Amino acid sequence: MSSNAHVPVLLGPVLDGLNLKPDGCYVDGTFGRGGHSREILRQLGDNGRLIAIDRDPQAIAAASEALTADPRFELIRGDFAQLETFIGERDLVGRIDGLLFDLGVSSPQLDEADRGFSFLRDGPLDMRMDPDSGVPASVWLARVDEQELKLVLKKYGEEKFAHRIARAIVTARDEAPISRTAQLARIVEEARPARGEKIHPATKTFQAIRIAINEELQQLEVVLQQALDVLKRGGRLCVISFHSLEDRIVKRFMRDASRETEQYRGMPDVPEEYRPKLKVVGKAITATAEEIAANPRARSARLRIAERIG
Repeated sequence: MSSNAHVPVLLGPVLDGLNLKPDGCYVDGTFGRGGHSREILRQLGDNGRLIAIDRDPQAIAAASEALTADPRFELIRGDFAQLETFIGERDLVGRIDGLLFDLGVSSPQLDEADRGFSFLRDGPLDMRMDPDSGVPASVWLARVDEQELKLVLKKYGEEKFAHRIARAIVTARDEAPISRTAQLARIVEEARPARGEKIHPATKTFQAIRIAINEELQQLEVVLQQALDVLKRGGRLCVISFHSLEDRIVKRFMRDASRETEQYRGMPDVPEEYRPKLKVVGKAITATAEEIAANPRARSARLRIAERIG
């Protein structure tokens, strides 16, 4: 899929949710193929500014010249969990008008067999968002303890048959290294009872392993806390998640940050640092039938929006 063909998920609701100001300063923390960034820039004036972050070198390399040549735009390679560092280096902490995080794997990552994210295309079992750091899924699988593997499948994949799948993987790796996506998918398929489910039997296992080796949920929790510091008063936080684990973290974070700290709840005079820091804006937004028809990836997307207060 070319960068031009990439369709950003929930684009209209994101642009509305960010409450864009022509001269505002915004951060796209998950640049991907630049779909959201391109549209945000279109709505900014000459004094507007957009900083984008991505840890995937292929995403950085695929950025269009029209974007990278725009003086209002800056693209940083790095983890979004370094948000506060990047924003601090630019002396913009507490001055950001809007933050966007579009979580999960981008379509081009799934489409590229060599990245090892997809069980539908045979390729090396890698799954790293940043191929220059961490270990490939094949290496992780070769040395992970069976009990830990079972816990990862259960926690990050919400996989009911975690025990059977973990056992099958450990048995298989004793015979030969598991180095290909098709190989892992086959092991899972044979180990997992077919229950007439709509999704592929390996879906949850691949999700769990990917989340574990990229530390996706830990990074999400870190960046959400940092968002409170980098956003200015009235600044918006928009987060798109694609599965219940991410969405639960985002929902809980926004809910907790929109209340007084527990020991002061309901009291008339709450010290500044214990007052609510966010106001939740509306309910979670999902894609319309029209968007899902045009972009099936949008089916599971949920957008949550909050505004910095205090």
